[in-house]
Amino acid sequence: MADRPPITPDETPDPGSEGAVRPKLVAAKEQWARDGRALTGHAADPAHDRLPPGQRLVEDWPVLDLGVTPGVTEQSWGLTVDGLVETPLRWRWADLLAQPQQRFVSDIHCVTTWSRYDNAWEGVGARHLLALARPKPEARFVVFHSSDGYTTNVALADFDADDVLLATRWEGRPLSREHGGPVRVVLPKLYFWKSAKWVKRIELLAEDRPGYWEVRGYHNHADPWTEERYSD
Repeated sequence: MADRPPITPDETPDPGSEGAVRPKLVAAKEQWARDGRALTGHAADPAHDRLPPGQRLVEDWPVLDLGVTPGVTEQSWGLTVDGLVETPLRWRWADLLAQPQQRFVSDIHCVTTWSRYDNAWEGVGARHLLALARPKPEARFVVFHSSDGYTTNVALADFDADDVLLATRWEGRPLSREHGGPVRVVLPKLYFWKSAKWVKRIELLAEDRPGYWEVRGYHNHADPWTEERYSD
């Protein structure tokens, strides 16, 4: 894997954030990618199997981040949806709550090998957001920008799914700050690093743009069932 790329504006936490990126943590996860940590060489079928290959079941919800905790609150939170859309969106907290709210129960599969079953989420569906923003025909990819400076990319087709949410609640309670509150993305079909915490901007693009972990040796797509943990 190539040397770590220089910090870009996307990797600058918002003012008021606490902590700093932990270089040793980042270096350790880059080493996991070079070593192929936890790869089993097997695949599984979600139609018949519930636990993807190489995963272990947990009952708690481990906290994983870069070491930065943004100071964003419901009062200060805002979301921009822009790029290749016909109708850019600028939402504050009240705008988000004014949208139809959905509830889903889904499993979490983290690339660090833990999985947690039956997470009850509430929030705004990605398909509702996209229906309002109206992606242009050439839009094929999405980049999520977070308040801690994190970014991650997915195909628009993966975001445009009926179980994808901008989640505001978990297990009947407001989403905690440590887990990405007040709002995070939830894409249950992909490894959980694609479910960006503290999301503040959703950018639609014609060409793919790898995010924070994707340029550090992690797979561009991140399907748990085929062990898409790391880049080839």
